[in-house]
Amino acid sequence: MKAEIVAIGTEILLGEIVDTNSAWIAQQLPALGIDLNHTSVVGDNMGRVVGTLERAWERSELVITTGGLGPTEDDLTREAIARLLGEDPYVVPELEERLRGFFARRGIEMPEANIKQAWLIASARAIDNPRGTAPGWWTERDGRIIVSMPGVPPEMERMWVHEVAPQLEGRSGSVLVTRTLKTAGIGEGTVDEMARPVFDMPGIGVGTYARADGVHLRIGAKAATREEAQRLIEPVERELDAIFGNAIWGRDEDTLEGFIARTLGERGQTVGTLESATGGLLASTLSDAPEADGAFAGGLVAGGAEAFGPPAAETAEAMAAAARERLGSDYGVGISAALGPDATIEQPGTFFVAVTGPGGTRSMKMVMAQGRGATKRRAITTALMLLRGSMLEEE
Repeated sequence: MKAEIVAIGTEILLGEIVDTNSAWIAQQLPALGIDLNHTSVVGDNMGRVVGTLERAWERSELVITTGGLGPTEDDLTREAIARLLGEDPYVVPELEERLRGFFARRGIEMPEANIKQAWLIASARAIDNPRGTAPGWWTERDGRIIVSMPGVPPEMERMWVHEVAPQLEGRSGSVLVTRTLKTAGIGEGTVDEMARPVFDMPGIGVGTYARADGVHLRIGAKAATREEAQRLIEPVERELDAIFGNAIWGRDEDTLEGFIARTLGERGQTVGTLESATGGLLASTLSDAPEADGAFAGGLVAGGAEAFGPPAAETAEAMAAAARERLGSDYGVGISAALGPDATIEQPGTFFVAVTGPGGTRSMKMVMAQGRGATKRRAITTALMLLRGSMLEEE
């Protein structure tokens, strides 16, 4: 099945918002066996929206639109599809009732402009949207489909996962199933070399990708059904498990903070943090893990590291020890950094990370000259990697 994505909204063209929706949808399509051939962005102009949809309708079997489903005059997706197909929109009483109920539950009278969100045309049916007022449209005619979803990412993503993807699965005649293994402590070239024994296994493809949290190995298999593809992946995954062992810290959607919180919870251990220059980002990241309750003892934030000394490995080590002592945790993590242009050490963007635990203290230095925000994120990833290494030493 050939597909294309059309993002609708002048605000995207003006750079006021970034079109993350198209990238997210593009990542979902391979698993459905759907080939994405085109993406485009069009502003809120009826002629241009209709023209863009006409080209998409002619060359693609599946057109996915985001945006333009709001109640205002410049929300034109429904009108453009109706004009494209020569069909007149009409109000669906059930949708109108649901829409008015949405506002009534909030004690607000519905603006009459919102009535267009209860429209349909003969070739369309509504796609449920419990996170907002705008239902999507599933328009199907002459063997072609237009799926129209809201531009608000949480609404769009929920609609795709629960309503759209299940309807598309199997329509292309095949599915692509992937499995990602996440490794740490090994360079990309070495990972690639170690994984070569599985490269020629039948029916699958294996790729290596360097990421901030290590090197990922992605196994992909295309088959008629998800179950058949999974059977192709399983022996490859077992072989890679045998090759990499503890270097694999997670799979698919696993995160470092989730791995750490889960492992600490299983051991009955905790971690505490003391950060300077990163503004508590490490503590926030650790507390984001669903398994954090009981494993994260707490975080301390210092505007600077003056109480412990200038940015240095020794300073980070003292901060890690202080975090462990003050928070009563099994592990302490310290971050000491010089991120600003007036830093007194050799180069702004230098940070030091230390971890102390039952097995002793480890520290490391990194320099990242890519701006304050990127350096902070890298410092957090480095701290999590170092903490993981310290935890593995205790096994």
